Amino acid sequence: MKRVFINMKGYLEEVGHLTKLNPQDAWLPITESRNGNAHYAAFHNLNAGIGFQALILPVAFSFLGWSWGIISLTIAYFWQLYTLWVLVQLHEAVPGKRYNRYVELAQAAFGERLGVWLALFPTVYLSAGTATALILIGGETMKLFFQIVCGPLCSSNPLTTVEWYLVFTSLCIVLSQLPNLNSIAGLSLIGAITAITYSTMVWVLSVSQQRPPSISYEPLSLPSSTASAFSVLNALGIVAFAFRGHNLAMEIQATMPSTFKHPAHVPMWRGAKVAYFFIAMCLFPVAIGGFWAYGNLMPSGGILSALFAFHSHDIPRGLLGMTFLLVVFNCLSSFQIYSMPVFDSFEAGYTSRTNRPCSIWVRSGFRVFYGFVSFFIGVALPFLSSLAGLLGGLTLPVTFAYPCFMWVLIKKPTKYSFNWYFNWTLGWLGVAFSLAFSIGGIWSMVNSGLKLKFFKPN
Repeated sequence: MKRVFINMKGYLEEVGHLTKLNPQDAWLPITESRNGNAHYAAFHNLNAGIGFQALILPVAFSFLGWSWGIISLTIAYFWQLYTLWVLVQLHEAVPGKRYNRYVELAQAAFGERLGVWLALFPTVYLSAGTATALILIGGETMKLFFQIVCGPLCSSNPLTTVEWYLVFTSLCIVLSQLPNLNSIAGLSLIGAITAITYSTMVWVLSVSQQRPPSISYEPLSLPSSTASAFSVLNALGIVAFAFRGHNLAMEIQATMPSTFKHPAHVPMWRGAKVAYFFIAMCLFPVAIGGFWAYGNLMPSGGILSALFAFHSHDIPRGLLGMTFLLVVFNCLSSFQIYSMPVFDSFEAGYTSRTNRPCSIWVRSGFRVFYGFVSFFIGVALPFLSSLAGLLGGLTLPVTFAYPCFMWVLIKKPTKYSFNWYFNWTLGWLGVAFSLAFSIGGIWSMVNSGLKLKFFKPN
């Protein structure tokens, strides 16, 4: 009997968990391929974790100054690294169950209805909203790239901003025909390499040039202490918004095989550690180098805008053009990974109603439809990429608060233990910061006179 038990145990270790498999998962983009590994996890986490948000970190430093800027960025980095570890551990926290999507984990922790209510809006924004913002950034950067490369030889009738958005959207739609999350690992690698390269180039080019003569490192002075307080809150929201990708952690881990002997959290965490090492190597130099180069003269568009405004005539045109082209490639790659949860939702709705997988034409139709809806929203709301502080506050719980609550509710550490107090404290601090940063973001919009010009891109 003992030998039978040992043989059965060994068999289970080789075959895997006694997981209740949902046949529908084999039809959906996130879970239809489970041959991911630590390398894929590193590529996806890097592609999701570095983006245009990093380029506006020096704007936050112009309100926070050197000390508080570095302190807040360091605390945020280690805080979100801890919550990422929590999410990785919770993926298979319940024996026989894999939480393949962030909303599924939230439902398991908070209940079916409350979990959807708490997690659906921020995760939808972090997917669909980020994709729309990428169309705005990518289209505008393509326009700048064309202006730099073409120079004085440009025709008298260049493409308009909206037309550049359309060009960028069309490229995104072509690339989005790749079927599932594992199939875009190559694109994620390209996105990771381009992000690391352009992040390094923008701060190196900035610090290598002569600094503006009127530069100052004193935090921007505002007419009242209330105004200063709200500006600081908005700046902290920008810092929080720089850390993204937690809404994709469950989905990335879902692409990996998992057994008792080789659980998925091992390669996932190994890849995530490598990814976040490189993310730190990008975010900290951009923030510190950008603030050193431009101080409180930093424009609201971030270090890329400052580089173009202050040094477009000092830097070789080819080098500047390459920097902008790398940003375009990164936006194209990031669009794919941030859109994948939306594609998954579309196809989940279709397969649950028809009880059959999507045909290639249906899948393609969903992605074309989504691409042009994102384009329409981008044209209708061209100011979306200017709301970093507000959006950082609204989506902050996904990264900094919910994982701590979910750890307590699912893992159930001993009441009043250090683990229990630590996670409850971090969770409620995250909620409080979310409210404060959102208020600061709204105040900043009102104070700066942001004009909500609908259907009027720059």
